[in-house]
Amino acid sequence: MNARLPQTPIDAEQAIGQIAVQLPGSTAIFRRLKLDFCCGGQVSLRQSCAAKGLDLQTVVDELSTLQRPTELPDAGTPSELIDHILARYHEVHRAQLPELIRMARRVEAVHRDHSEVPAGLGDALEAMEQELLSHMHKEEAVLFPMLRGGGNSFVTQPIAMMRHEHNDHGEALEQIARLTHDITPPLGACNTWRALYAGLAQLRDDLINHIHLENNVLFPQFEQTATQGCGGGTCGCS
Repeated sequence: MNARLPQTPIDAEQAIGQIAVQLPGSTAIFRRLKLDFCCGGQVSLRQSCAAKGLDLQTVVDELSTLQRPTELPDAGTPSELIDHILARYHEVHRAQLPELIRMARRVEAVHRDHSEVPAGLGDALEAMEQELLSHMHKEEAVLFPMLRGGGNSFVTQPIAMMRHEHNDHGEALEQIARLTHDITPPLGACNTWRALYAGLAQLRDDLINHIHLENNVLFPQFEQTATQGCGGGTCGCS
């Protein structure tokens, strides 16, 4: 597996609103700590923490955990690749979507009269969350343990189901692109709107990389073996 690349340190002098836009997921931390990144977003992180009596380094450390590698890993063993998928994508999707749904609802409500408001985005993200949670559970409970055990002649069946659901996820991303002008905020958008779209862009990139690793790196290793093991697919298991 590739080593994690060094990340750019969090700048305590940067405006909190800029951090919210540039670091997807930070809005959930700011909201929990009651740090105003929208209307009060021009204040630096240092000043914001001081005003709330928060320990700056503790907040910086928590924000730093949101910085994630963008490079794809070397293939490694199937088990190593599964561990990477679980940590880098499954856990991340579970953290991403609730905050994106919350921000989408907020933007839709506050800016409902704006000509470019992404009407229906919250519903679309909720539907995506439910589909992804179900999909990831099936992988974690059924498919991945099967792959860790070396696979078998029937493994192509759950893999085919996962590939089909990956196509559904792709269609969900296309719907989000349509609702958001290809995830492009309008001129003058508030920090919440811009942070929402930054988070959507990260979700899109993460999900595309996630699907790529499974479809093109992990699954083919077992599909080929299963086909060979059943006489080139003549038993009907492929």
